[in-house]
Order: sequence, then C-alpha cells, then structure tokens
Amino acid sequence: MREVADDVGCSPVQLALAWLLHQGDDVVPIPGTKRRQYLEENAAAADLRLGADQLAALDEAMPIGAAAGDRYPAESMRTLEL
Repeated sequence: MREVADDVGCSPVQLALAWLLHQGDDVVPIPGTKRRQYLEENAAAADLRLGADQLAALDEAMPIGAAAGDRYPAESMRTLEL
C-alpha cells in the first residue's frame, strides 16, 4: 500500500479510499473522522485516478475474500440481533 501510495503521491488512507471508489458505482466508502483535516484528506481521495498497474498491485495485495469472518468476537456476536 505504502509503495503504491508513494507512486500516486497520496497517503495510504487516500489510496484505500480511491481504490474503493474504483470498485464500481455500487461500492461507497464511509470513512469516519474526528478532525476537519482528515475530512479534507478523505475527500481529496475522490480526485485520485489510479492506473491499471496500480489497481492490479492493490488487487493482488488485497484479494477478494482476504478479509473475512465475524466483525466482533463470539461473545459480542451473541448480543447482536442478526
């Protein structure tokens, strides 16, 4: 991530948001932030254009299914109304 972010000239956070925005119109990242500075940084990610090589490198680093599993520990999952 950091290598691609350096290549693009952005922060890793901006790169992650830009990558999500390149996944299609049905993917909408919802970043949280506590400071205006980070809000502006997050918004700037919408202006980043990633090339095919950069997208391929990110797809290889984060393949579909790499992040899987329950969001919370088993004890906490039992308290949720799913």
